[in-house]
Amino acid sequence: MSAGALRTDWRPIKKLPQVTAVFWIMKIAATTLGETGGDLIAQTLNVGYAVSSVLFIALFLVSLITQMKAKKFHPALYWTVIVSTSTAGTTMSDFLNRSAGLGYAKGALLLITCLACVFVIWIRCGETFDVEQITTFRGELLYWIAILFSNTLGTSLGDFLADSSGLGFAGGAALIGVLMALILVAHYFTRIRGTVLFWAAFVLTRPLGATVGDLFSKPNDKGGLELGTVGSSAVLAAILLALIVYTHLRHQQNAAEREPVHQPS
Repeated sequence: MSAGALRTDWRPIKKLPQVTAVFWIMKIAATTLGETGGDLIAQTLNVGYAVSSVLFIALFLVSLITQMKAKKFHPALYWTVIVSTSTAGTTMSDFLNRSAGLGYAKGALLLITCLACVFVIWIRCGETFDVEQITTFRGELLYWIAILFSNTLGTSLGDFLADSSGLGFAGGAALIGVLMALILVAHYFTRIRGTVLFWAAFVLTRPLGATVGDLFSKPNDKGGLELGTVGSSAVLAAILLALIVYTHLRHQQNAAEREPVHQPS
């Protein structure tokens, strides 16, 4: 086969999912599971924020390295990385805000600065911001770093809304739901770039998951449903697993439809 044929047959490897309604449902489920799972390890099991952060960051690194080495999109692997960034983000945020004593405002400001730095580096590298078109190692690495910081930032925002703003868990979730609805309206009726709206929604789904997670797990006297971190995590894990299976089957079906049909000579 000639070099020209090699160039003609080459196709970029896409290992990230399409951004659909199912994607956002799974994102909310994953980030909510990250909140309840992080609290389960750090608080219910009394492991502590610092040790939990180390454990979840290690899980994030292992799953991320596996994802980066993969040759194609694997839904289970992708969402494992998402959940690990959510759990790591929960404990990292709690460590900064509580153990380190920064508080929600200073902690959020620090994380916003970190996320902004990632985007500046992303722009200077010349990698595409279209998350459905990322095909390079460097572009995917920046994507995951931005996700880690956005999920950590989202945890701080969710805790601020639930604890410091006076809105409570349900009120905080309702406010974020309104903001998400505005982003959806902007997507269909404005010319705001889709990439900007994607990252705005991505950040907001984390505090939505945080407040919903707290709503499920916290006791009734604190405005929660008192399902506990164990019960909430089990329910959310079951929902996410079902959606992963659905996504995997759809991905296989789409791949089969794209497979070229060889006619007999």
